[in-house]
Amino acid sequence: MTALLIISLAVLAWFLTALLRRYALARSLLDIPNSRSSHSLPTPRGGGVAIVVAFLLGLCVAFFTGLGIAAELFYALLGAGLSIALLGFLDDHGHIAARWRLLGHFLAAAWALYWLGGLPPLELFGGLLQLSWFGHVLAAFYLVWLLNLYNFMDGIDGIASVEAICVCLGAGILYLLLAAPAAAVLSVLMLAASVLGFLIWNFPPARIFMGDAGSGFLGIALGILSLHAGWADPVLLWAWLILLGVFIVDATLTLMRRLLRGERVYEAHRSHAYQYASRRLGRHLPVTVSVVILNLVWLLPLAISVALGWLDGLVGVVIAYVPLLALAWFLCAGKAEVVADA
Repeated sequence: MTALLIISLAVLAWFLTALLRRYALARSLLDIPNSRSSHSLPTPRGGGVAIVVAFLLGLCVAFFTGLGIAAELFYALLGAGLSIALLGFLDDHGHIAARWRLLGHFLAAAWALYWLGGLPPLELFGGLLQLSWFGHVLAAFYLVWLLNLYNFMDGIDGIASVEAICVCLGAGILYLLLAAPAAAVLSVLMLAASVLGFLIWNFPPARIFMGDAGSGFLGIALGILSLHAGWADPVLLWAWLILLGVFIVDATLTLMRRLLRGERVYEAHRSHAYQYASRRLGRHLPVTVSVVILNLVWLLPLAISVALGWLDGLVGVVIAYVPLLALAWFLCAGKAEVVADA
């Protein structure tokens, strides 16, 4: 039944994306290129709703048919994911002030953390570090940053989709190696399948964009899954942070450099490393494929090493992130755009 469910979610997401594309074209919900865009043609947006509907429907089926989805994970994903998707959908169709969006993000994070129990203990050099209330605050900022950085990183064809699929499949491999419950594997495979159905339409050259509803949902869903994994086995949180490294490093370095220049971080820009790379190459596809290669060749082996206890979690994160930081710096992540790039 689980295999049928996973395949069905991919097909459903593919079909729903096709319907959403027709809806966006009929309503002129198009992403119009401007000086801050990384694309050149008007393209329908909002296709990420297909991911939300497919995954949450699959989650409900898995939960209510007794496939082992934990209640705390079900309610955390359903409540936080649905609210973030709705907020993003409304923003896609109009404009919600940044302060209200941020309030909604923290409320969704608080809901998720209530069900998950906050930040799990951190495995550190063989011991466990309990951060108490400070850990819960840290976890809230982690979830809010992750959902926002996923929005920031959804700027070229296919990149947010392939990142989510790589992270979910990587987590699935970790769970299998650690003989985790089948429900843990099912949860990430359902999300990967839902994204795969959308990716068929979003792969370069994209015929529809994800939009805030989809990107924000993916960000908080991946964050919730990572924290839940940390409660099952503390080393898994470090492994998840490694798997998410491409997006975390690029977005964080870009944000820090823009903040240091006094720029408004919510204003549209094209200063992420992946955006500079796509302009240098003149295409989106090589950059999207490079993200897949980085995940499979560099980050996944390190995550496996941490999960199996061959490498300390914090050390593994540092080893994973340093080359990514160097690459992002080389690609000018966060550097002020010059007139020639506009």
